[in-house]
Amino acid sequence: MLSARNQLRGKVLSVKSGSVMSEVVVDIGGGNEIVALISASSAKRLKLKKGREALVVIKSTEVMISTDDE
Repeated sequence: MLSARNQLRGKVLSVKSGSVMSEVVVDIGGGNEIVALISASSAKRLKLKKGREALVVIKSTEVMISTDDE
């Protein structure tokens, strides 16, 4: 059990692994996807692969968005 309230269940759509980091895309339903960058070693340890169910946990105090417009 985790204290983080923002937990979303989904299925892994893709895992693109580099030497240090992996990009993981998770389908959380309703046409929505979450993309996360995690360490390649964590992706390997979690045995992430397409079709595997996963729990996305979001624990953050800030979210920033920027554009080139003023």
